[in-house]
Amino acid sequence: MEFSLMVCAIILMACILLSRLTHQLGLPSLLFFILLGMIFGSDGFFKVAFNDYHLTEQLCTIALIFIIFYGGFGTNWKTARPVMKPALVLSTLGVLLTAAITGLFCYFFLHLELIESLLIGAIISSTDAASVFSILRSKKLNLKDGTASILELESGSNDPMAYMLTLLLIDLMNQTANLSEIPLLLLNQLGFGTLFGVCIGMITVIILRRVNFMMDGLETIFVLAIALLTYALPTAIGGNGYLATYLAGIIIGNGAIPDKVTLVNFFDGLTGLAQILIFFLLGLLSFPSQMPTILLPAILIFLWLTFVARPLTTFLLMKPFKSTVSQKLLLSWSGLRGASSIVFAILVVLKGSDTTYDIFHISFCICLISVALQGTLLPTVAHKLAMIDDNDNVLKTFTDYQEEEHLPLLQIFIIPTHNWANRLISELNLSDTLILMIKRDEQTIIPNGKTMILPGDQIVVSGTSFHEQTNLTLNEINIDKNHPWLNKEIKDLDLPPQTLIILIKRQDGTSITPKGDTLIQQGDTIVLTCETFNQCIISCT
Repeated sequence: MEFSLMVCAIILMACILLSRLTHQLGLPSLLFFILLGMIFGSDGFFKVAFNDYHLTEQLCTIALIFIIFYGGFGTNWKTARPVMKPALVLSTLGVLLTAAITGLFCYFFLHLELIESLLIGAIISSTDAASVFSILRSKKLNLKDGTASILELESGSNDPMAYMLTLLLIDLMNQTANLSEIPLLLLNQLGFGTLFGVCIGMITVIILRRVNFMMDGLETIFVLAIALLTYALPTAIGGNGYLATYLAGIIIGNGAIPDKVTLVNFFDGLTGLAQILIFFLLGLLSFPSQMPTILLPAILIFLWLTFVARPLTTFLLMKPFKSTVSQKLLLSWSGLRGASSIVFAILVVLKGSDTTYDIFHISFCICLISVALQGTLLPTVAHKLAMIDDNDNVLKTFTDYQEEEHLPLLQIFIIPTHNWANRLISELNLSDTLILMIKRDEQTIIPNGKTMILPGDQIVVSGTSFHEQTNLTLNEINIDKNHPWLNKEIKDLDLPPQTLIILIKRQDGTSITPKGDTLIQQGDTIVLTCETFNQCIISCT
């Protein structure tokens, strides 16, 4: 037991530390972690015997739940709305057409059974978001015409469709379902998935707004449990759990909930770990010695998928949206296959389906080639097509919640006993906080490192977080119908010099940066900075 834990710890630390190398080289982390898993696997240097498809499927399913949930949670609806129609068309009809065109190739050219051919097409019909974005982030590239947002929304939402097609075709192959039952199965998958996803998402937003979790970090555990529950409930009654999870993630992530930045930071780390787990396990489960027998059909399917099926689907479906030829070509090339396709292929093994080829290793090989070739050449292709937007940053198209993590402005009154009083700015440990301006009597000072902070100064700071290292008191005041501040503007309040209103929280969960003409309303929560707690109380009377 202790040895196994030690090996797991070493592997995990190696994955995290060496992932920096892939970031610098611009290689998708998928490729690196899969290769690392192959090195440790049964045919690799370390000969770790592992062939438990059931355990791999369970662990990868849990990891995919968090990845898909965070894909929805991180979808900035304001950014995604302008490209919602083309993205959703690609993630639904695009998956169907890609699966069908690829399946017909397997049927007519590889002479496989029709159901098996369509099954292969369905398994590799979805695209991988993590691989594309890791390359764009590492190269700091943004794509023109909202292309990055289209890829984000398409990649985040096409796994449920591919999963549904895979399950239906497996049932048809195993004769546990017939063609007449497909409409009902589709209705259950889409209906229950949508219903549970929307309802759970809306209920969760209400709970997060109204419930005080008392202890820091409990809300992250609560949302973690919500993600698992959202998948499990519809799946138990024949619904699409991945669809429900994605929809719930969108609703929660775009809701006006408190501590969203904390949730973003938590799920950033969690999904990063989940991706490492999936990629490494899939590499560990593979047997390179078995690949020569499926290498030729895998290469042929990859070539057809990359140069025929995906481009044909993209050009056909993007035509109504007046997309440029360059954008269509880039969208075609950016359709990388990833971990979800390999996980779906594991289902074929677990269901005991009788297939001509080893579908798991075919899917594995296709994804490996796709990431290695398409992923590596993606920046070059984007440059050749003149699709790089040099005036923008790729991070703006990803859901890093700039609106919630914008640089807030905060005023601090420097009292004689303040930790910053009579010190140079260069002497302060400001971390990610920036001093923008100093108000000193009637004078406004734009500071630098040699500026001395004096008692009586009012400091205007900005930063993603502020760490006060002295006894500056923050206090919340609730405005009820009898409060003397009700229906008054902030400029009309008689506040002592040591008291500043830094934030107003509305009943609907929104936060307002106060200005002089901001009207205080019933139900508002006023956040004050005071020299002492008693000073806060005096300010309210």
